[in-house]
Amino acid sequence: MSEFEGKRLVKGNFAASYAARAANVQVVTAFPITPQTLVVEKISELVDSGKMNCEFVRMESEHSVMAGLIGASYAGARTFSATSGQGLLYMAEPVHWAAGTRLPIVMTIASRGIAPPWNIWADFSDIVTQRDSGWLMALLSGHQEIYDSVLMAYKISENPDVMLPYMLAYGGFILSHTSKPIHMPKQSLIDEFLPKIPKLGWDHVFLDPDRPIMHGNLIMPNTTPGYQEFRMKIQLAQLKAKPIIREVAKEFKETFGRDYGNGMVQEYKCKDAEFIMINCGILAKQMENVVDFMRSLGHKVGMLRLRTYRPFPTEDIIDAVKHAKIIGVVDRATAFGSPTGGPISSETMAALHNDPQTKDLRVIPFINGIGGRDVVTQQQKRQFEILMECYDKGELVKNEELMSTTYWTGAMGVK
Repeated sequence: MSEFEGKRLVKGNFAASYAARAANVQVVTAFPITPQTLVVEKISELVDSGKMNCEFVRMESEHSVMAGLIGASYAGARTFSATSGQGLLYMAEPVHWAAGTRLPIVMTIASRGIAPPWNIWADFSDIVTQRDSGWLMALLSGHQEIYDSVLMAYKISENPDVMLPYMLAYGGFILSHTSKPIHMPKQSLIDEFLPKIPKLGWDHVFLDPDRPIMHGNLIMPNTTPGYQEFRMKIQLAQLKAKPIIREVAKEFKETFGRDYGNGMVQEYKCKDAEFIMINCGILAKQMENVVDFMRSLGHKVGMLRLRTYRPFPTEDIIDAVKHAKIIGVVDRATAFGSPTGGPISSETMAALHNDPQTKDLRVIPFINGIGGRDVVTQQQKRQFEILMECYDKGELVKNEELMSTTYWTGAMGVK
């Protein structure tokens, strides 16, 4: 059996590296930044040892990393890279260009807190800075999911109705540097699952002297179709991606036997739940144990894991929580100045308000794990208790963690 098939103990970062190899990526651009560095280091090792057939280009900055991917994807190559935190901020300008050009680039993000002060631990605030760039985004919860999501990302991104780049985020260190067993399928199954790489480039954009087209040109405000229409097409592609994400998740389960809900969200004991918590990433997986414990005490609780962040799973959330008495939303990122201080809770409140089934459903926001701060099951149990107390009293429960309308779990006091 090949070393790239079957069960193997790997770091989360290496799961991304091995998946890029399995996806037959043709161009990888790289610049190291903690905690993703191991992703590109492993790919470099695979390429140098002849175990991975791709162009590996060492760049001088994260900005150049994305610029290089854009050029390679323009030429029709399947491309990949990884970054984290400040590196994602540095490449922000070409990140928007990649989406605007509709290039199906895939990039993993070993998410970390944004400086200052310097922080290199799990926190989704880095990916949140690019949530409106046009990229598809997923928040991952485990080593196997990192591997599997890279494969699914190419199948989704390269769909002609989508053609958008994809960010796959997972917590720095807690997933990137810990090791767990993953199962890598036979290469023949992966090749059959993934779309074929077009020999003449993507249908809408290419570099071909026999088919000359203009790139990066200026469009006047009132040209039609023009700038506004191109922006509309990105939003339309995001909306079209929703059923495609669901279909790819279904096909992946049928092919490889692993279940990620409907690809947009993943329910855990939500069907009869009266109190539902929306969570994401590794802390959502941890919360499954808390749900089991609370149910053993007779409480009808459930948890909805937000797997896809862009496009935002509005319909999926509404369908999962419409029967609940009250819901909580847990963020592991900040959105300063927003109604709740958390990005997912603010968007969830807006999404529920616009649907008659959920417009009166109370949402209690929580923020935890910022900058990699530990969140233990006892704290998650307390989050459920607060949720139930808020429902019983009909008002927010006052405690030292409450700021305005949001509970900052594990906060140590701010003056």
